[in-house]
Amino acid sequence: MLILPAIDIKDGKVVRLFKGQFDKITEYGSDPVDMALRWQDMGAPYLHVVDLDGAQSGERRNQNAIKRIAKALSIPVETGGGIRSIDVVEDYLSSGLARIILGTRVVGERDFLVELLLKWDDKIAVSLDCLNGFVAQHGWVETSTVRGVELAQELGNLGLKYVIYTDIARDGTLTGPNIDGLKEILAVDGLQVIASGGVKSLDDIRALMALNAHNLWGVITGKAIYEGTLDIKQAFQLC
Repeated sequence: MLILPAIDIKDGKVVRLFKGQFDKITEYGSDPVDMALRWQDMGAPYLHVVDLDGAQSGERRNQNAIKRIAKALSIPVETGGGIRSIDVVEDYLSSGLARIILGTRVVGERDFLVELLLKWDDKIAVSLDCLNGFVAQHGWVETSTVRGVELAQELGNLGLKYVIYTDIARDGTLTGPNIDGLKEILAVDGLQVIASGGVKSLDDIRALMALNAHNLWGVITGKAIYEGTLDIKQAFQLC
């Protein structure tokens, strides 16, 4: 299980949201590239970067910063937020990004995902951002009628290899991951799962490791490393 430090970018700055709410923002840095280099220097094996403006608007707004991160780092970087066309996927991958995270468009358009998987296969992931078990869309401001585990099963059947499971109610709260919800997603055959939302401390990392799930590929941590409740170096060593 890899630890993926998160860099969420809004208006060009490093921020964190509370439960995905855009009116509850805490700023942690003015230069995303400097922050990315900081986590790499501390031992990060992989980085998770999100364009929050893009996720909300449907049009990527921080692509220059994201491309600069990919160019500056020697570790792989995955990114999402406002990625709703093949041209955008191709542009990011050709700029050095290791994996592209899709969200909103996949909920309503399976053919779009299939086309991407045929071309890029394991460079594609889908973000299952769930509230009370249901998938949220458009930067988490709308909740669909699609259950996260059902969508995970369907996407896995289409050939998807990676999903990022986020419990929105836990995100940015430092209240611990939703283990029960995560177990449902982990039970889907053929999917590699990255957990996100609620991680506070090394105890949470240990709890995830204790699941002994062969397909728990990684865990994303954001607020915990910015607030200092999780010792990121110890987390890297533990995993």
